[in-house]
Amino acid sequence: MGKNIKEHLTPPVLIIIFLLAVSLMFIFPVLNMIVLGAILAYGVRPVALKIQSKLKYSSISILLAIFVILVPIIILVAYIAIELSGMLSGVVASNSYSDINSALASVSSYLPWKFDIASISATISSSIHEVSSYVLNYLVKFLSSLMNIFLDLFILICSVFYFARDGDKCLEFVRSFVPSDSIGFFDSTVESVKDVLRSIFYGHFLTSVIIGIFAAVGYSLLGYPYGIFLGVITGILQLIPVFGPWPIYWILFFLDIMSGNYPRAVVVLLFGFFLSTIDMYIRPALSSHYADIHPLILLIGFLSGPLVYGIVGFIVGPLILGITYVVLDNFRREYLLEDS
Repeated sequence: MGKNIKEHLTPPVLIIIFLLAVSLMFIFPVLNMIVLGAILAYGVRPVALKIQSKLKYSSISILLAIFVILVPIIILVAYIAIELSGMLSGVVASNSYSDINSALASVSSYLPWKFDIASISATISSSIHEVSSYVLNYLVKFLSSLMNIFLDLFILICSVFYFARDGDKCLEFVRSFVPSDSIGFFDSTVESVKDVLRSIFYGHFLTSVIIGIFAAVGYSLLGYPYGIFLGVITGILQLIPVFGPWPIYWILFFLDIMSGNYPRAVVVLLFGFFLSTIDMYIRPALSSHYADIHPLILLIGFLSGPLVYGIVGFIVGPLILGITYVVLDNFRREYLLEDS
């Protein structure tokens, strides 16, 4: 075994390993943007090809496709940051004790026992202010690092552009290093990865967009402040398995109950059930033709992705875990099951 390793570790191989390690050190700080760029390029490329059929210029077509797909995402993130900072600034600046006291008094009138309203109100207000201050400070730090954000966006856009234009060449370059007896496994793995991308893009992201639009329109028509923002948050929660839209409409339901707006409380609860119900029809209809990924894999990806990659982890996390799953499953079917 040791002799075989020494035979393969020739000077050219050692030089390549050294250069790859050094290169990885250089690109590691922006690796998340490069990975995200490769993922987004998969969605940009079909749009660019449709535009190219009319313009005949590939580079211009790709730039227009990036503008169509990437710019709305950037605007959405900026909108969430601005709205959230405004809401939290209002919470921190205002004195909400009276509102909480009245809400608790309303709730206690329906209960058979009494509790210390002042103590509970003070605890709730203190917790709200602490959480709001923490999130607001995080947003301030986020905005103060705009230079790094612009650098990440520049690398992201460049990665999307070049992967969309030269992705096939990159794939063929990698394929040229694959031994001839493993070409079948490589090709089938690439197809499985494409199925995962289609499944998550069409079955999960598109579903969240549809649910978010329904929610924004519904909450706005019901007269809730920040109706569009609530719809955006509902769409984001829709991405996370187990969660879905229910946290938003249940919170609105209890707020309406505490404020005495019982008709709207009933309507928003029925509307929330409608959102949860249509998800059961939209998601399978969009993703049933592609890879079937277990919800636990997506849940871990959505929850752990942001811890590793920041906000882009919501996209990169589930995709990487989903791709890892299908690659392992493909290896199991190609090699382990055939040998048994």
